[in-house]
Amino acid sequence: QVHLVESGGGLVQAGGSLRLSCAASGSIFSITAMGWYRQAPGKQRELVAQIRAGGSTNYADSVKGRFTISRDNANNTAYLQMNSLKPEDTAVYYCKVWRVGTDYWGQGTQVTVSS
Repeated sequence: QVHLVESGGGLVQAGGSLRLSCAASGSIFSITAMGWYRQAPGKQRELVAQIRAGGSTNYADSVKGRFTISRDNANNTAYLQMNSLKPEDTAVYYCKVWRVGTDYWGQGTQVTVSS
């Protein structure tokens, strides 16, 4: 089992910044990637950013140039730095861990961007 603890969500004005954290514990061996999804009301959950074990990253087109994902391997924590936030970034953000055999999800953290 992998346990994920997310933090860092909140309310921010458009143009502002937030940083999300996702700390993994438990059976963290064989983790192949960490990342973030988001789900806005009435919409499907979508991939925002992913960082693989080797350090390569990929981003949704809508956040490229504004969001940066990073990972502290020593502490098994992933971060999502979100800059130049827009109202359309409002959603529940979920951390996800890809692990050989099973994937794990965090409980979600609300990000609200006011105009």
